[in-house]
Amino acid sequence: MRILMPVDASSFSKAAVAFVTSRSTLLEEPTDVELVNIQYHVPLRVSRALSKEVVRNYYETEAARALKSATAALKRAGATTTARYVVGNVAHKLAAIVANDPADLIVMGSHGATGLKLLLLGSVASTVAVSSTKPLLIVREGAVPRKDSLKLGIALDGSPYGLAAARFVARHRKLFGPAPAISLIHMAPELTKIVVPGWLEREVETGIKPEQIEAMHKAAFESVFAPVREVLDGAGLASKEVRLIGRVPGDEIAAHATKSRLDLLVMGSLGFGASRHTAMGSVAARVASRCRTALLLVREK
Repeated sequence: MRILMPVDASSFSKAAVAFVTSRSTLLEEPTDVELVNIQYHVPLRVSRALSKEVVRNYYETEAARALKSATAALKRAGATTTARYVVGNVAHKLAAIVANDPADLIVMGSHGATGLKLLLLGSVASTVAVSSTKPLLIVREGAVPRKDSLKLGIALDGSPYGLAAARFVARHRKLFGPAPAISLIHMAPELTKIVVPGWLEREVETGIKPEQIEAMHKAAFESVFAPVREVLDGAGLASKEVRLIGRVPGDEIAAHATKSRLDLLVMGSLGFGASRHTAMGSVAARVASRCRTALLLVREK
């Protein structure tokens, strides 16, 4: 596997490095990790007052703070590691790097203070999500798994994006350890009552009989789980099904991830629309803002 890791000297980047070094099964195979650090330009008035050598030494010293320890940790873990730094606007430089890099996976740390609500409104991680169709693993501080085999949840909504997430897990199964505990998670809507929108929202009974609701839910769950189960079974990966009922998928999935102490939650995502302020997925944004579980967003063209 080839991994691209944008890093700085923060504790969040250190958590991302620690997550990768914890992947013992993955690192038994050839694993290439490219570390990249981006330094902002020294202000023009300052650079004019200093020699080029002084400015270059400043960039190298600052970049080394992020790259040296990360490189050492990854090499100790068995990864083949390269490291470099570039100078310029972080968002623009990283967008170009991500768009042209042949990585299988991008791994980044995130403070997660407001989850993807911040990530999707102009941060560096937002730039990565916009710039690439490659899978993006967002690691929170303190989210490093203790065991190689992960407790893994795959959130599904019945769309091709959820199926793409399952295909990624099947293709790169070594990333998740020799015996990951995989849960397929889907939330079906509450059908006994519905919320009628308006100036004052109100709940009204649907009048659907309980046995009809049960049959509808059963059919809905099976239609979502069946194709994903087939993909995982074909890769020799066992899974269990988590059937949630509710009205706000993001809240229900986040609550389950926290309660079940998942090491990683995988979600398919359609990516941004024409506007950067279009959420990568309202469910993903809601999940990320409500739990500190590491999140893997899988996008496909």
